[in-house]
Amino acid sequence: MKKLDKPVQMAVIGVPHGVKGELRVKTFTADPLALGDYGPLTSEDGRTFTVAAIRPAKNIVVVRFKEVTTREQAEAVNGVALYVDRSVLPDEELDEEEFFHADLIGLEIRDETGAKIGKVIAIQNFGGGDILEANLSGRRSVMIPFTLAAIPEVSVSGGYIRIDSVAAGLVDDEDEEEGEAE
Repeated sequence: MKKLDKPVQMAVIGVPHGVKGELRVKTFTADPLALGDYGPLTSEDGRTFTVAAIRPAKNIVVVRFKEVTTREQAEAVNGVALYVDRSVLPDEELDEEEFFHADLIGLEIRDETGAKIGKVIAIQNFGGGDILEANLSGRRSVMIPFTLAAIPEVSVSGGYIRIDSVAAGLVDDEDEEEGEAE
């Protein structure tokens, strides 16, 4: 299978539902039932999953994929993340301040003065909210909370994000420094 240029995670497969290969799936699409509208989905290891049928079930959807026909096959794909390439997603549906995480990868990071200080290398989420992973000049990668205080400006069209170094945790707050000196 081909490797996606800019993968965007659309869903993650959960546990089997029944004995005929159906799966419980958590989607990250605005409309959960639209999961199959973007074409075949791809796993990290290059397998293709094509939505054959989909129906709502509480806060997830139940999906039958063409490639999964037995409960045993369904059990084997539990936890698999599914992606599409960024190029198949529509830009015109995004509001001015909306973007896909994939759009941020590779953007320059600028500080309060506008000076380029690094580059976005990934967006992580360990359960407590989105975190921007950045490669800053002269440092190894750092994690910056994806909050308005730490990242007050995102300009995908301009090719950069602007951070507040203090709110991002990259420099010590002056009050903390004074308290430590006493």
